[in-house]
This record gives sequence, C-alpha cells and structure tokens, in this order.
Amino acid sequence: MKTCVFFLCIAFLQRSMAQEATTLNAGMERLKLEFVLDRSGTPNYAVYFNQKQIVKPSALGFALSDDSTFYKDFELLGSEKKTVDETWKPVWGEVNQIRNNYEELTVHLKHKGVASRYLDIVFRVFADGVGFRYVFPNQAALKYFIVTDEFTHFNLTGDHKAFWIPGDYDTNEYPYTTSKLSEVDAWKLAATATDIAVRVAPDQYAVQTPLMMKTNDGLYINIHEAALSGYPAMQLHVDRSASSLSSSLVPDAVGSKAFLHAPFKTPWRTIIVSDKATHILASRLILNLNEPSVIQDPSWIKPMKFVGVWWEMQIGKSTWRYSEYADSTDANGKLIPNGKHGATTENVKRYIDFAAKNGIGGVLVEGWNTGWEDWFGNWKEDVFDFVTPYPDFNLKEITAYAASKNVKMIMHNETSGSATNYERQMDTAFRFMNKFGYTSVKTGYVGKIIPRGEHHDGQWMVNHYERVAKKGVEYKVMVDMHEPPRPTGMQRTYPNWLACEAGRGNEYNAFSKGNSPEHETIMPFTRLMGGPMDYTPGIFKLKNYSPEDPTRQVHTTLVKQMALYITMYSPVQMVSDLLENYEAKPDAFQFIKDVPVDWDDSKILEAEPGDYITIARKEKGKDNWFIGAITDENARTTNIPLDFLDKGKKYIAVVYADGDKADWKDNPESYKIQKLKVDAKTKLNLKLAPGGGAAISIMPGN
Repeated sequence: MKTCVFFLCIAFLQRSMAQEATTLNAGMERLKLEFVLDRSGTPNYAVYFNQKQIVKPSALGFALSDDSTFYKDFELLGSEKKTVDETWKPVWGEVNQIRNNYEELTVHLKHKGVASRYLDIVFRVFADGVGFRYVFPNQAALKYFIVTDEFTHFNLTGDHKAFWIPGDYDTNEYPYTTSKLSEVDAWKLAATATDIAVRVAPDQYAVQTPLMMKTNDGLYINIHEAALSGYPAMQLHVDRSASSLSSSLVPDAVGSKAFLHAPFKTPWRTIIVSDKATHILASRLILNLNEPSVIQDPSWIKPMKFVGVWWEMQIGKSTWRYSEYADSTDANGKLIPNGKHGATTENVKRYIDFAAKNGIGGVLVEGWNTGWEDWFGNWKEDVFDFVTPYPDFNLKEITAYAASKNVKMIMHNETSGSATNYERQMDTAFRFMNKFGYTSVKTGYVGKIIPRGEHHDGQWMVNHYERVAKKGVEYKVMVDMHEPPRPTGMQRTYPNWLACEAGRGNEYNAFSKGNSPEHETIMPFTRLMGGPMDYTPGIFKLKNYSPEDPTRQVHTTLVKQMALYITMYSPVQMVSDLLENYEAKPDAFQFIKDVPVDWDDSKILEAEPGDYITIARKEKGKDNWFIGAITDENARTTNIPLDFLDKGKKYIAVVYADGDKADWKDNPESYKIQKLKVDAKTKLNLKLAPGGGAAISIMPGN
C-alpha cells in the first residue's frame, strides 16, 4: 500500500513538473518571448534580448466584478503560431513604407473559476520588441462584464534609470524626471506642478507611459501600449523595492476600470528593446500593432504648417475673451469689449497675408467664438456653441479673404472639458466647418471633464476622442486633439487624426517656469513614441516676450527651435511666434519656410535620451534632406556623415548654427548661417551651444 501511494505521489509530481516545464515561445532575430502557466494556473511571460533576460517571468490576468480570480486557475487548451512579413504605406509619416514582420503566438486558456470562461492572449514578437493583448472571445459564460483591475506585470531585471512623469488621470503635461525606478515619487512632483490646471495623481508610485528606461549595461527599454480603443489608458505602478511594474488602469466615475462586451480585444501592451537608443526612435512596432486605415480615399488629408492667433494670447499680449467678464454688458445687454481681443478680423487678415506671402498653408484662430469669458475653472457644461463668432470676427469676410489668398483656415473647438456639450453639438460643428471651408480642427479639453467624475484618460473619454476622429472621417476634416491621453498609434487607423498635444508643449515657456533644456531630448523617447505631437516650435524671441513677467524665457537657443521641426515629428507644425519676430530675422526664417512636414525617409543618426538627438529626413516626393540636431544644457560637438545622400550627386547644404557665444540662458538668439557644397562623402562638423542645436537643409545643386 505504501509503495502504491509512493508511486502515485511520484506520478503526480512528475505531471506537475511537466506542466510547469511546458513552455511556449516565439522569436524574431534577437528577441524571444516565453509563455508558461505556473502551478496556480497563472499565465506568465518573459522577454529576452540577445539571449539576455529583459523581463523576468511576469503574471498576466484580471479581476472582474463577479470574479476577482480571473488571473489564476487557468488551463491551457492549445496554441498556434504564425509568421507575418508584409509592407504597408502610411498616408503620411516619417517614412513612405513600413515593414510589418513578426512571429505571433496565440494562447487559448480556459478558466476554472466561477464558470467555464475563456481568455486568449496574443503575443507578437518583432525584431525590436514585443506586443501582447488579451482577447475575450465570444462565449456563453461571459457576455457583458466589468473589469475592476488588470494584472499585467513587467518584472524588470534591475533598478533601471527611468525618464518618467507621474501617473495622472487628467494630464500628461508634467516636466520629466530622470531617476532610478526606486526613487519614483509621483506626489512630490504633482504637488509642485502648480502650472498644470487639473492634476489627479492618487498613486504615489505610479508613472505614465511611454516609460523610457536604460539598464546599467546599456540596454534601452520602452514600455507603452498600442491601439487604445474602448478601454482606459494604462499607467504603471512601480514596486520600488522589487523593480517591478504593474498595469494601473484609469477608473471611471463609479470606480470601475472598463465596461466590456465580449468579444473584445484590449489594447496591446508594448515593450521595445535595443542596445542602441537610435533603434528605439526608429521603431515602428506601435504603428504596426494598429489596424489599417479605415479611409479608402485619403486624398483630402493634407499635412501642413500653419501660423495662428495663439502665442500672443499665451504671453498675455491679447486675450481669447472679447470682454473681461460674462456679465460685462452695456444697457442693450451686449458684451463690452476689453480692447485686447486677439481674434479680430483685422488681426486675422494680417496672419493670412503672412501665411500667403511665406508659403504657409494654414491659419489657426483661437478665441473666435463666444463663451471665453467664463470658459475655465467653473466646471460648467454649456460654455461654447462652436458656431457663434464674436462681433469683431467677421466670419464670411475672413473666409473669402483666406480663399482669395489660397490659405486654409483652421477651426478651433475648445470644449472646456465638457465632452457632453461637444457630443451634442458635434454634427453642428462639423457641418459648420464644411460650410465655411475649414478642412481641419484643433480641439481642446482644458479643465475637469464633464460627465463629472470621468477623467481625460478613462474609458468614457477614450471612446469620445475616437468618436471625434470618426466624425472627422465622416465630414472629411483633419483633427489635432489637445488634452487627450497620449497617442498609441491610432493615426494608422484614422490618418485624419494628425496629431495630439498630450504632453508638456512649448506653451509652458509662455506662462510658467518653462521647459528645461533637456526636455526636448527626452520627449521623442517618451511622449512621441505613440504618435506625433503638436509641440508648437519656432519661437524666435526667446527673452523679454512676456508683458506679465519679464523674467520668463524659452530654455533653448533660436537654432534649437528651428531644429525641433525635425526632431519633434508632426505632420502639422505650427509656426508659433509673433509675425514680427520672424520678419526681424528673415534669413533664419528661411529654414522654417523650407522645412516640410511629410517625409519619404528618416535616419536617426545619433541619440541618447536626456542628452542629444540628431535626425535626418528626406522630403516627400523630392530629393531634399533636412537635419535637426539638439542638445541638453551641455554644449556638444558632433561629426555627422552624409552617407545617406545619393552617391555621385552634388548638393548645397545651408547650415543654421548656434553663434560662437550662443547660450540658451544668456545669449539665445545668436546664430550664423553657412552654405556648403556637399555629397555623400561629406562629414559635417556641428557645434551645439548649451541648450542649442543645428538645423540644415540639403538640396541638389552644384
């Protein structure tokens, strides 16, 4: 009897060990993924780069409102693998075609909990990283359900250097902190960031994605998500003692994370890995994980540069509002003008003339419509109607004038955070754009969100932003959204969704302590990983521009502002400064006139997060190349080979460089311009001042 029991125990142990040892894997070049169920039936994955572990075995799963254990007690029903190697062409972008090459592993799991429920996990392994998502298939025991938590873990191999901002439910506009993961303290930064209007950061140890990290042995790791649709944005809770990260979903007004209906696919969780920082910036993994374009004929989508009635309000020279207060009315009940309103017919015509003269495609006007007297800080639902101009903004006259100059007017729809009001009036607003020839719109969501209790990054608002993009498709209007969650590559699916803000832009130099010199060397590794940013570069007057505070200044040199048109990629780039500041420096302004916003190719020549970036881009449909180089607070000298140019062809390079004594703090507007004959054998010696840069145009010629 004892012998029989002994052999039964041995057999059970062997079966248990065999189950634990059963490993599924997928790989592509130097990347490898392993999947296994542990003894408790918990799904786990691990990631390897060049045979070195990058992510240690990490658990996956959920807590549902009716089943808090939907992360364990799974059994493996089966799996399948496939390899995909295809090429697709984006409507616009940094390159004219993208290779989508991966090995996919799909794991089919059955849960043994409350009922027989099923969960699939799909892994895609690329040469530069891994993406994985959860799939709730169509099933009898799981129809409508509520996610109360997602238990996706990223167990790292060390206390990595990280570039992070707090995990805030309502804003991504913090300055970046560089520290070890063990030093993350979101509350410390959130408490001091008083220049941000709405801050909700309840987890002291949560950070936002994209999270950029560097290991002690020189590997670069970026964690983000792709194809955020129908689901809340993911933040990361940092276990500071274990060097472990776990998903933290933004909740809704009643504290739940997501209301779902099977079948449903979550966004992809992404891990991009390389031993070269340049490869991180060159990755197309996030775009590849998004669905193809829903637009059959995208010919109406036109990337462009634009000027606008905007910076003058940011620095306090003029105002968005027509009157000082909503109740500042005369005896006839009409608003009393404050004399500082920026969106006047005369002023807008001045911008239209400038755009036409300098080959700039569009003009944005903020503050054109009624409602700005009490638009912010009151949590008011019905602020704007999106169709009624102020008395000094002659809509028909401006429309006709812009058309006569072949300049496109850009609509501005600020919602004051009231998404409910915008939803009710969205068709009216987009029909209005069609009627008056507005082919693009900049939307805004400054303030607390209505529906009250919802957050900018929660499921309700994620759905709202996608509805706006779809409305743009319906009416053939391009969209630039401000104050949304950070992008996740959805511009592939909706190529009319040109750009977002969703980060700390150049505007913070207008009304706060500004952005540090290293800020723009971090953002391409963080905020821009998921998609283009409307950063609003191009400020030429870098000191003494604020009537409200003469001590404010932009923390870059003038040439670095020019280089940002290359390093901070966007298909819509604002020419942001006051017109007279460009007219005062026409030789430097020539680069902004020349630089395009759509590209056939991009070469990341050198990069180090927080230190420097140099990028070369080839203009769409032409043989012109443009180079942007930027540095942090440290001066830098670099030699850039031009071996990406066509062999045997001659070019003329115009080098816009920092002046010999340029410095972001004391001498930011010093610059010099040099013309050179170059070819593919040339090496350019670039000297970047502290907080400086270099901007170069290279065009065929002898």
